[in-house]
Amino acid sequence: MVQPTFLMPSAPSASWHTISGETLCESPWLTVNRETIATPTRPQGVEWMVAKRPVAAVVAPRTPEGNYALIRQERLPVRREIWEFPAGQVEGDVSAESILHTASRELGEEAALACPGALISLGVLFSSPGFTNECCHLFLADGVRPAPELRQHDADESIHEVRFFTPEELSLSIASGEICDANTLACFARLQAKGLFLRP
Repeated sequence: MVQPTFLMPSAPSASWHTISGETLCESPWLTVNRETIATPTRPQGVEWMVAKRPVAAVVAPRTPEGNYALIRQERLPVRREIWEFPAGQVEGDVSAESILHTASRELGEEAALACPGALISLGVLFSSPGFTNECCHLFLADGVRPAPELRQHDADESIHEVRFFTPEELSLSIASGEICDANTLACFARLQAKGLFLRP
């Protein structure tokens, strides 16, 4: 796989730092801290609840015909089945290689697809910066092909189906609110802004 050019988020300036903190809840996927954080305008610090999440990768799979693959997955916090692009958290150390590996892994495990070429970086997204530090790397996987041998859902996942949307169907489903997943909406917006949302 050819490695695409993409940027990691820049580190905060020295005026941002944690003065103190305590962990209130911890799991492999989420840590909740109460922290006192110094900022450029509040050097004495401000207390904040921070949900810390691993770095994630989100991939928009596009077929050679120009259709987009989405999965319909159960999402327990909102008690709904949500259409979304495949996504997952980086395991272990965060690097360009591990982020790319995560995107490719989720493409195969969740959608049973493989990308024979390079993943195209669409930049990063802070999913909800008011309460979490989660950073998602967005990608386009162009020219995907079926790879049923890669399908391997996690034990805590319930993926009902994979569906291929034409560009028109995807646009209409987003406009109607049928597709409301933040990662998917962000990928769609970046594809549009970069001129990569091609219509046959």
